[in-house]
Amino acid sequence: MAAIDDLFADLRANSRKALMPFLTAGDPDLAATAAVLKELVARGASMCEVGIPYSDPIADGPVIQASYTRALDRGIKLRDILATLGETAPQLSAPIVTMVSYAIIYRHGVEKYCDEAAAAGLAGLIVPDLPVDESPALAAVCGKRDLSLIQLVTPTTPRERALKICETSTGFVYYVSVAGITGERTALPPDLIENVGWLREQTKLPICIGFGISKPEHVKLLAPVADGLIVGSAVVRRMAADVPREQMLADVGQYVASLVAALEG
Repeated sequence: MAAIDDLFADLRANSRKALMPFLTAGDPDLAATAAVLKELVARGASMCEVGIPYSDPIADGPVIQASYTRALDRGIKLRDILATLGETAPQLSAPIVTMVSYAIIYRHGVEKYCDEAAAAGLAGLIVPDLPVDESPALAAVCGKRDLSLIQLVTPTTPRERALKICETSTGFVYYVSVAGITGERTALPPDLIENVGWLREQTKLPICIGFGISKPEHVKLLAPVADGLIVGSAVVRRMAADVPREQMLADVGQYVASLVAALEG
């Protein structure tokens, strides 16, 4: 079984849910990326998502867009990101997945990217700009390397297409909570729980909800219908704060610990 399959099997056996924080690779620098990953796992994160900076982000809001711009302006390179993750992932008890544009994978070379991701100890890929109709080739390459290919369902995805996405995804299905871009929100859509409930009836894959989740109240609301919750902009914003490194780590760690407590409570 792939690492993510193992994770969710263990969580389900213990009646627990996953908290999956997102951070941008190289913002503010790669040393911070490694340090925050270790802090997140120490604070109870079940899995971590690392964004590979891209000049044309697909659905990212201003906080994550700005983090990508900062990292790219500093000259961040894919090889350096993978090297840092390769040094860090083996030290962690939680899987790491990358959020990466297919343009980056294609330019790097599909097999080469997957080889290097697997060699770095990564558990999977989230590729937001890869249409489900074009995903079988990448899925086959990932499958040979025990990498999960996680695909996204949105509130506007037609149900017939959502079923196809579930059939071709591995690891888990990423359910996008809102139609729009990433970012912290005060409230979530009223039909979110109903939509996720329908999707749960269609697949045995775990379902993780992302976009807009930032508060313990959101976690408590969604925990009954989700297998995991993804939190991004609130983490990235705290990492970008103009404070000493140790304070930043403590702030991010305390924030994630509060969400883990809400999830487990």
